[in-house]
Amino acid sequence: MKRLMTGLCLWAGILLCCGCQAKGSTAGPGESGEEQARTAGREAGDSGNEREQERARGRWDSQEEEEVQDSGSAAFGTPVSTQSGPAAESGEEQEADQEDEKLSEEVEGYLEKMTLEEKVAQLFIILPESLMKVDQVTAAGEMTRNSINQIPVGGFIYMAGNLVSADQVKTMLSNVQAYSLERTGLPMFLSVDEEGGTVTRISGKGKIDVPVIGDMAAVGQTNDPARAKKIGSDMGTYLAELGFNVDFAPVADVLSNPENAVVKSRSFGSDPKLVSDMSLALAEGLGEHGIISVFKHFPGHGATAGDTHAGYAFTDKTLDDLLQCELIPFQRCIEQKAGFIMVGHISLPNVIGDDTPASLSPVIINELLRDRMGYDGVVVTDALDMGAVTGQYSSAEAAVKVLEAGADLILMPQNFEEAYQGVIGAVQDGTLTAERIDESLRRILKVKLRYCSHGFAAAGENP
Repeated sequence: MKRLMTGLCLWAGILLCCGCQAKGSTAGPGESGEEQARTAGREAGDSGNEREQERARGRWDSQEEEEVQDSGSAAFGTPVSTQSGPAAESGEEQEADQEDEKLSEEVEGYLEKMTLEEKVAQLFIILPESLMKVDQVTAAGEMTRNSINQIPVGGFIYMAGNLVSADQVKTMLSNVQAYSLERTGLPMFLSVDEEGGTVTRISGKGKIDVPVIGDMAAVGQTNDPARAKKIGSDMGTYLAELGFNVDFAPVADVLSNPENAVVKSRSFGSDPKLVSDMSLALAEGLGEHGIISVFKHFPGHGATAGDTHAGYAFTDKTLDDLLQCELIPFQRCIEQKAGFIMVGHISLPNVIGDDTPASLSPVIINELLRDRMGYDGVVVTDALDMGAVTGQYSSAEAAVKVLEAGADLILMPQNFEEAYQGVIGAVQDGTLTAERIDESLRRILKVKLRYCSHGFAAAGENP
């Protein structure tokens, strides 16, 4: 445990911050209803960067690759190669490989000791109220310890009502980490939606003395990634001091539909290159303080008019439309080794052939994000208590389907107990395999063991 808390490396947050040159369940008002959504414009618009578009086309041109493709994703062609540079590895690369090997061995050691119930619990990030079964949590004492001992979930997400004062938050989160380490030897993801502007749980609430962070739309208008990085650093400073280690930011959505009210003030803008640069810069600033960034909402919420919080929201865009615009920031963050990507609940009938939300679609997660775009980091769903999911699926059905689709972390199911038992039952009856659960656990545990311990140290806490 002591070795865990000293950290396996000095990298902070996610790998994207290493060597990256900076050039950057949520709430938000929006329209709802299929009839409103279908009136929105569907054109990708001027991306403002032909070089980015050409690179994306080259990466995604499955027609030219058809001759050499005989397996893998039928929808998206061959995987993006992750190999580059000379065959001979440098000393630093060899050292990194050795570290990765040791880390993998440690992860396998955890998997061998964990029960099925413990493994499934680690797949959930939930409201603390969902575990303690109370109306509002503002402290962590024996009830929290007993609840974590019974179901050692992977993480908590905190809302504004949970956060009363700086000292209260520090004590609460420090206690939670102590209970988690005591129970499993693993830290918890302690997360928050802190984007700036209309979506914050701390900044601007008047309870904790931190800088007021404005809308990212205004930041994007400056076209200054250094400013985005400074904002990320400011947020990272107070989040780490309070004891958080995950921030569900930045919003990497390209505002390709100007009528979009869901991410209009939250997006850096309508230019994919600008959104890419600003998102990466903000994430770098967060990562300097040990805060893990979550790029959201894949494959891009900026083209829709509907609001997935309320119900069905879709885009008519084709795959070619997406690769020229919405997917560019996510491809960039994958190239920079992003640790977390959030998949939204939007529907893309012209891409997958039906109205399945992206978060529950194997075509979007397994075939597009993982196989085609080459992403092997942690995939977290958007909050599963949103209307786009609850209107069609029970909590158990949704939890099982997101795992079948390729997601790793299940965020805020409407009924946690039902979702948790549903996943356990799906493994027991063969709907999900034990190996599928382990696949996600390997990604999750690597992040926890490698990066989160440094985040806790940065926060000045040593439970």
